Amino acid sequence: MNTPLVTRFAPSPNGDLHLGHALSAITGFDLARRHGGRFILRIEDIDMQRTREVHVANILEDLRWLGLAWEEPVLRQSTRFDAYRAAAANLRERGLLYPCFATRTEIENAVAISPTGVDPDGAPLYPGLCKGVPEEQIEQRMAAGEPACLRLDMDRALRAASAHLCGAPLTFHEWNGDAASSPQVVPADPARWGDAIIVRKDTPSSYHLAVVVDDAMQGITHVVRGKDLYEATHLQRLLQVLLDLPEPETYYHHHLMLDPAGRKLSKSSRGTSLRDLRADGASPSDIRRLVGL
Repeated sequence: MNTPLVTRFAPSPNGDLHLGHALSAITGFDLARRHGGRFILRIEDIDMQRTREVHVANILEDLRWLGLAWEEPVLRQSTRFDAYRAAAANLRERGLLYPCFATRTEIENAVAISPTGVDPDGAPLYPGLCKGVPEEQIEQRMAAGEPACLRLDMDRALRAASAHLCGAPLTFHEWNGDAASSPQVVPADPARWGDAIIVRKDTPSSYHLAVVVDDAMQGITHVVRGKDLYEATHLQRLLQVLLDLPEPETYYHHHLMLDPAGRKLSKSSRGTSLRDLRADGASPSDIRRLVGL
């Protein structure tokens, strides 16, 4: 380890924390404490319509109850919009992003006629409805106030990343959580995401852009999160290279907490929120046992 270890837990305040969140938070906290590193809490509240301040307060309360401590002040992504705009402008000026005015219905209708396959999240790959639209037409539509997201031109992005890496492969380091093992080099394949949304219509960023900008700014060295975000790492590594941002030393995508039907826990899952479990008499030690730590 060449630099001080820095981990983070970055929940979205649109519901109460559940056992899956506890696993991520405790794992990251324990890893930092074990190596004399730093543990950071970040509130990922770029979705202002779904953010609730009561959930922010509950997150802090639940984490303190678990016995976790973090550096202050807590970063909120809603204060970082200028940084995301600057990163997006960098990519746009280099021709790596383009505006997309297509609605969800228009995209669904297009792929119904000509199927494009699906991205790692199971959504239809974007069929390129707005790709190649003349700049003059784009400016007219944007001046008229027509909402647009910004999509990554994946083909151009991959060529730019290859040039930046001097032809070396795009990779990341994945750890399996075993203290006796070393991280393995994993080839990144962001092309599976197609022309992904990098800036949403309703906010100046997407999850993917905000997380790489903030991880770099906060000096995160070890990203600890669930396996449901493993595929996101492929796209985020591409953005890190395109924006010339430092690469985290290691990613650890831990197992997911599942409900009795084998589905990943969600914030709407009954009986698995930390607040419900605490009300039923669970202790922090019980939570560690329930998540397998």
